[in-house]
Amino acid sequence: MNSAKPAGALVVRGIGRLLSMAPGAPAEGLRDAVVVIRDGDIEWAGARSDLPAGIGDDLPTLDAGGGLVTPGLVECHTHLVHGGSRSDEFEARAAGTPYEDIARRGGGILRTVAATRAASRAELVETAIPRIRDFLARGVTTIEVKSGYGLDLPSEMKILEAIRDLQAATPADLVPTFLGAHAIPPEAVADRGALVRSIAEEWIPAVAQAGLARFCDVFCETVAFTADEARRILQAGLEHGLRPKIHADQLTACGGAELAARMGAVSADHLDCAPAGSLAGLAAAGTVAVLLPGCMVSLGRTRFPDARPFRAAGIPVAVSTDYNPGSSVTRDLPLMGTFAMAYLGLSLADAWAAVTSSAAAAVGLGDRVGRVAPGFQGDLAIWPGDDPRGPFYTYGGAAPDVVVKRGSVVVRRAVGYPVQGPVS
Repeated sequence: MNSAKPAGALVVRGIGRLLSMAPGAPAEGLRDAVVVIRDGDIEWAGARSDLPAGIGDDLPTLDAGGGLVTPGLVECHTHLVHGGSRSDEFEARAAGTPYEDIARRGGGILRTVAATRAASRAELVETAIPRIRDFLARGVTTIEVKSGYGLDLPSEMKILEAIRDLQAATPADLVPTFLGAHAIPPEAVADRGALVRSIAEEWIPAVAQAGLARFCDVFCETVAFTADEARRILQAGLEHGLRPKIHADQLTACGGAELAARMGAVSADHLDCAPAGSLAGLAAAGTVAVLLPGCMVSLGRTRFPDARPFRAAGIPVAVSTDYNPGSSVTRDLPLMGTFAMAYLGLSLADAWAAVTSSAAAAVGLGDRVGRVAPGFQGDLAIWPGDDPRGPFYTYGGAAPDVVVKRGSVVVRRAVGYPVQGPVS
């Protein structure tokens, strides 16, 4: 995250219910609460009756209007920077054309790769800014952003440089992830070994030297990289200071979850087909399971991943939009909370954790964002009404009235619609 961003100060009063996500805090939230933010960080949070005398008296005040206050949401898995659109592929899938047939016709990931390679860095930034504003308007204040639509070193560097530009141009905190091992580009099909060597020995060192990523991710799947190939790439990332994340076991049980545990991955994402025998290893490694229910909708499938075995094994579960132009074209993270409760088997408390504290852990920021507690960043979402079920109950388009980032108001919704963009 960019600590050089302006830090604000604010006292939030008139809170109907505070859902802090802090350990030991009441799951149903705290009534009549106050939050004090100074120099961008939370100085104090608790019941108004417990507020120490003088705390925050010198700061501007924001009235929450009796609303629900939560941490700013954390979006832990996106492919936000890309060129082109694949809306016709959604129509084709809805009409019964299998994804594999679309890919054989030149569609799928490689179609987005072609459009992204053709786009300039400035064009990638210009098209991504409205997407970030949309996330902010839905209460999302921290966003993980992957590369992966370049699949050659110059194009991957261009995407990561665009993410850096976006970090400076928008209020949200962006967490950059290198996903050069997203798919096998056409020019590398004849020699996969050479591609893996290039990623491990050339691409990763260049990305790390430029300081363009915090994580190294790999799509470990039968249609992408094998577990052995993924291990070599993730090991190279570790050797250059990039922590591992894995797209694991989305389509088949191909060893991705087990590899995530062996590598101590920060997160293992998708996991639709993860075998039960892999869960103990993930729990022991402290890996966060990131489930992506939006993919099921976009791909026209009805078999959602089941979060209950992960929770029973003691594995933190996060959910994400998996925003991308092909298989999950949504930026509605609160809707993923709805899906988490309706289809994945998460409780209300776990659904909130899945878009705040557990999602923060999935991007290595569990000590800075995703909770409303002293020492955490002053990121808040203020929702209409004080019912913590409300944002998930009113599914599809639920939006906070106000979004606060580092103690500054960045989104304020007018009475009624539409949602207004960032105001500072």
